[in-house]
Amino acid sequence: MRVVILGSAAGGGFPQWNCSCRNCGALRRGVFSGKARGQLQVAVGTQDRSWFLLNASPDLRAQIEAHPFLHPGDGPRQSPIAGVVLTSADLDQALGLLLLRELQPLQIYSTISIRGILRNDNSMFGMLHRVPKQAQWQDVVSGIEFGLASPSGAQSGIQCLPVSLGTHYPHYVPADRAAALNPNEALLGLVLQTEGSGRLGYFPAVPKLDDALLQQLGSLDVLLFDGTFWSDDELIQIQGGGQTARQMKHVPISSEQGSLRLLSGLSRPRKIFVHINNTNPMLDVSGPEYRQVRDAGWEVAEDGWHFEL
Repeated sequence: MRVVILGSAAGGGFPQWNCSCRNCGALRRGVFSGKARGQLQVAVGTQDRSWFLLNASPDLRAQIEAHPFLHPGDGPRQSPIAGVVLTSADLDQALGLLLLRELQPLQIYSTISIRGILRNDNSMFGMLHRVPKQAQWQDVVSGIEFGLASPSGAQSGIQCLPVSLGTHYPHYVPADRAAALNPNEALLGLVLQTEGSGRLGYFPAVPKLDDALLQQLGSLDVLLFDGTFWSDDELIQIQGGGQTARQMKHVPISSEQGSLRLLSGLSRPRKIFVHINNTNPMLDVSGPEYRQVRDAGWEVAEDGWHFEL
């Protein structure tokens, strides 16, 4: 299985369009010890030309153009992108679907609740259904493994196990609507593998770490994990108010209850932080936070990374 990190930042990318924090300001001035990043997007594929996207980034068009393996073939509609697996209904994870609206047959894997929010509650997503079989939605259930297949039914050989992580739906979903949805379908992590390959974990948004999840993460070969915020009060320190990382359903990296310490016992997986917010100080490769992460055996993802399992 081939894995490509097309984008590695959290919502808004880095630099963020309306932010002049220390990181964004220094990057724009050309004095930052680190790289710009697009919004998180991962692609997985096997040896044929079929690729599957893990979520659909608002930066997807630019990310496709930056990577020739995702360019269309010789025919008028021969994109190698066969499908998308959605882990939530967050805008940063789903808006890219609208960029795939040009009548390309597409498989979309999601929970029933996520499908209902996007397809039934939001009229814009009707653009994915202008012709028969333009987008084919496949229901997924936490804990039940399924195979990724092309719209024609051809199996890719990639098996995907969805893992329920949280009960929080995006803020744009009205409270009464959210109350009517299955809480266990709000947020997923994914475990992917092919026969004879290693196991990839995709967990870009993790509200909490418990023993059951730690055990599952310990069985992986590569872990792409929530690196959104360094500290719980990161945005409050910068903005003078707002929500904590945990209130935004992200385990922060630092502190005794942070992911760096809680995941320190995982010796098997290659551990990579993704979904990194523009305010996160570990983006600065000359800073102490970056060194602390690297000394702990973690990597900080960059756009364009690729590897095989």
